[in-house]
Amino acid sequence: MTIALSKTAQSIPPNVFERMDRTVAQARARGVDVIDLSKGNPDGFPEARIRAEAKAAVDRLGNARYTPFDGKPLFLQAAAAWYAHEHSVALDPGTQLFAVEGAVDGLAAAFTVLLDPGDVVAFVDPYYPSYHCMARMLGAEELPLPAHAELGWLPDFDAVPGETWDRVKLLVLNYPNNPTGAQAPPRFFARAVELAVRHGFAIVHDFAYASLGVHENQKSLLAVPGAREVGLEIVSLSKMYAMAGWRAGFVAGNEQLVAAVKQYHYQMGSMVTSFVQDAGAAALAGDQAFVREQAARYAARRAIVAEGLRAAGYNVFASQGGLYVWAQAPAAMTGDELAARWLGEAGVAALPGSCFGRTGAQYVRLSLLQPSQRLHEAVARIGKLSPDMEKLHA
Repeated sequence: MTIALSKTAQSIPPNVFERMDRTVAQARARGVDVIDLSKGNPDGFPEARIRAEAKAAVDRLGNARYTPFDGKPLFLQAAAAWYAHEHSVALDPGTQLFAVEGAVDGLAAAFTVLLDPGDVVAFVDPYYPSYHCMARMLGAEELPLPAHAELGWLPDFDAVPGETWDRVKLLVLNYPNNPTGAQAPPRFFARAVELAVRHGFAIVHDFAYASLGVHENQKSLLAVPGAREVGLEIVSLSKMYAMAGWRAGFVAGNEQLVAAVKQYHYQMGSMVTSFVQDAGAAALAGDQAFVREQAARYAARRAIVAEGLRAAGYNVFASQGGLYVWAQAPAAMTGDELAARWLGEAGVAALPGSCFGRTGAQYVRLSLLQPSQRLHEAVARIGKLSPDMEKLHA
């Protein structure tokens, strides 16, 4: 017997990361020593003071109970302190902040409270795949904004006609960017806010890679004048503090939007684990040297991969943040073909750019979340592939 599923269930596209996990597992089952550069799963470990706080918090009697719906006051106050000392942004912990179980949890709530079937959601292409999935499940109309290599993998907002902006209900941004690693200067955010005010749409900024820039850290959308009138920012502790498995983050910004996300989450979400919030508060309110060290470590790893690929003849974007390298396939190949060849002939797993939209179809994304020795080995394997297939682009 086949049970009929809802239209929502039938609309869910495959998860590209789960699919790649299976592909890598199948290759390893065949005996291939795969160097997996396909995932954004941090290989680090939270620093000792964060782990110590988590361990102590487990033994606190009150932490066996449900936490407050909005998040523990200590966690929200620490998030406000982080905004103040890292981005010079003053937020009210009671009305402008809300605890969520990571960025995707916050994104799902934000999409749901902002979009009805037929509403237009705009996001930069290439994009994090969940944006497409969430829009599709809600029956929203997607408006991809192609990013341009010559603009540092940013879109040209002024190329979009005013009548098109009039139809937009939500603009989604993500900087430092996944997959490209691009950062957005304040003037880019300022232009987005100007358009949002003029045309009456909301902005959601997916700030999952906060504080992981190469030179100057990417600043918050909320630091731009007027942003809190139209904007919601979603921050994850996963990448900054190597806490991906702990599942914690927060939503910040416009009071009306935060309140709507709260009401949705009260019914459809779950509170962040009590002792994780205590550990997260310690991370956010404490010294941020660990995060700066992580950013420097990722920059050094980025140099290994980018320089190795350039030496092999590839065009590699000089990304400024995040955890990835964005490389172009040779002119005669697609990103899908290149990723398949790397895995099949070099045992190196990377995600084809087509996983992130149409604009990245001739690109691949490589993760930096492997030890430096394995990264050196990965680019060495790629460099040994037959040169006739790996020539510079025509």
